[in-house]
Amino acid sequence: MNDVIFSLIKVGIFVVLAAALAFGLMYIQDTPGQIQIAFGGQELQLTPLKFLLLLLVAFAAFWILLKLAGLILAIIRTLMGEKTALNRYFDKNRERKGYAALSDAMIALASGEGPKAVARAAKAEKLLHKPELTRLLTAQAAEMTGDRIKAIELYKQLLGNDRTRFIGVKGLMNAKLEEGDTERALKLAEKAFALKPGHNAVQDTLFALQSEAEDWAGARRTLNAKARAKTLPKDVVRRRDAVLSVADAMTYHKAGNIGAARDAALMANRNAPALVPGAVLAAQVYTSEGTPRNAVRVLNKAWEANPHPDLAAAYAAIAPDETPAERLTRFAPFLRLKPDHPETRLLETELHLAAEDFPAARRALGDLAEKNPTARTLALMAAVTRGEGAPEEVVRGWLARALTAPRGEQWVCSACHSIHPIWSPTCSNCEAFDTLSWALPAETEHAGLSEAMLPLLMRNEPEQPPEDEPAKEPDNAPSPDEDDPQDDDSTPVAKQDLPS
Repeated sequence: MNDVIFSLIKVGIFVVLAAALAFGLMYIQDTPGQIQIAFGGQELQLTPLKFLLLLLVAFAAFWILLKLAGLILAIIRTLMGEKTALNRYFDKNRERKGYAALSDAMIALASGEGPKAVARAAKAEKLLHKPELTRLLTAQAAEMTGDRIKAIELYKQLLGNDRTRFIGVKGLMNAKLEEGDTERALKLAEKAFALKPGHNAVQDTLFALQSEAEDWAGARRTLNAKARAKTLPKDVVRRRDAVLSVADAMTYHKAGNIGAARDAALMANRNAPALVPGAVLAAQVYTSEGTPRNAVRVLNKAWEANPHPDLAAAYAAIAPDETPAERLTRFAPFLRLKPDHPETRLLETELHLAAEDFPAARRALGDLAEKNPTARTLALMAAVTRGEGAPEEVVRGWLARALTAPRGEQWVCSACHSIHPIWSPTCSNCEAFDTLSWALPAETEHAGLSEAMLPLLMRNEPEQPPEDEPAKEPDNAPSPDEDDPQDDDSTPVAKQDLPS
């Protein structure tokens, strides 16, 4: 639409100028009188129109004489031994036309006129013989017109010149990214980074590709380069370095390199104490080394910044063999760190359920099931009501609501809003680095109940046999000395959810 309007404006201006010129010529022709020119005893009388035409012819002749004078001077210099004089004369005119074509090509490219930009750039290349200027412009114009093959060919030609090698590598890198060839794009990004380590766009592209390929060592080198170039704030650099350390720890642990995994986990926690995965890994390290106080210190600091179920599970794993009462006592200082946070109230509810203190569990849960009806809060309310001896219909009512309730907070990617069951350094959907945060999803997602809730949902009261008939045992009934989880009403949902 803008191009059409611009074309109409140009046509209108041309029509106005043509009409003005025609009107002026008619006015001059109809003007009475003569112009008398006397020179060397000769007199010449001209009408105004003829005088105007004479002036135009004189200016044209003067311009031609100047050009001829320049050409004659260049020929004389060539005859006197200056071999390049004549070439410089013609090159000057060619260069002027070439830069004019180059300027037109740049304007056409900025205006979105791809075919025109390609044509003007080709003309400029013929006249200027400066591929470092024209080939880049032609490649960009070819990309605009959708001729990716020609653009790639031109970028490859730029690789042969030291001045344009970086531009060629960067253009090929972007072309491979558009094709989805991330493996080749990564290699090209590494070459571009080697040519210009301080280029911010190349740094970002290389870091993203290295993270996607789980090349954590390479990503750390790129991050250090960004830190030296001061293209990222210091706190962001520390945070990303901590995430890379967590990724390293996970990789080392999977490979069986326990020592390297330990060092990476502790490094991650030092750089970002509030990072939940880093705090959990560090606490696991200290617990395995027999220094529970260090584990408690790490988890306390992380819980104060960001209460999370994984932190509570790591806190419970410090003493896995304690009784529910002992665990409740040990968790008391932990619960006082953020007493009003919903996660603290849910954790306290689970602890009281494990200790079979159902009135205390109801007090801890409070009104969360009504104000924040998630699958977790509703399931906990079902466990509380069952523990208090409520009718089966009431318990089933809470569980029925839990079946269609949203999951609540989850690991959500801030870039593409996809949901992840567990934390990872990069989003599995968009491959963005360090975008997972513990938050409510943008769209409400309903969750099925966990396995720990199924006994509550599927439990049926046994039918009472007639008084004159003994109860018939099923063929596969367990022996009296075997444990039956269905008969253990004292085991709440929370106790199974909380790691021991």
